[in-house]
Amino acid sequence: MKKWLIPVGIIVLLGVMLISGYNNLVKTSEGVNGSWSQVQNQLQRRADLIPNLVETVKGYASQEKEIFTEVAEARGKLAGATSVAAAGEADQALTGALGRLLAIVENYPLLKSDANFRALQDELAGTENRIATARMDYNNTVQSYNTKTKTFPTSLYAGVFGFGPRDYFKPTANVETPPAVKF
Repeated sequence: MKKWLIPVGIIVLLGVMLISGYNNLVKTSEGVNGSWSQVQNQLQRRADLIPNLVETVKGYASQEKEIFTEVAEARGKLAGATSVAAAGEADQALTGALGRLLAIVENYPLLKSDANFRALQDELAGTENRIATARMDYNNTVQSYNTKTKTFPTSLYAGVFGFGPRDYFKPTANVETPPAVKF
């Protein structure tokens, strides 16, 4: 029989295994890159979303705060009025403040700062959860990739093709301190 058939078969088998292993490493490496881009995507979402939400809530809260402050001050002046003239002025101020409040409520019947603050809190929690999930997915993908590059027989040729270990996502030094939201 043909004695060269066995060595050629072995070489072809090794070549197929090498190509398959290389393609698997490329696929896994791209998975790591894709997972990292999702972490960056969620960090960008946070950077874009949070300041806009904070400004929106500040706008609604300042509008309500201003009108409620006016109502409270006018009511306080009316309660503390010691003369008819002072009571009349306080009553006019209270009537004007209540009129503005009613106009705001008519234009914005669902204007409730409490709901806006809850929405901001929900968005903050959701964004932080998305970031945590993206980081976890990235670390899982890195673990899978690093395992492939370090196990036999892939470890024999992974370094030759430029597939070295990838770094895990590690928290920053300020991990104990949550991001501050200031109004």
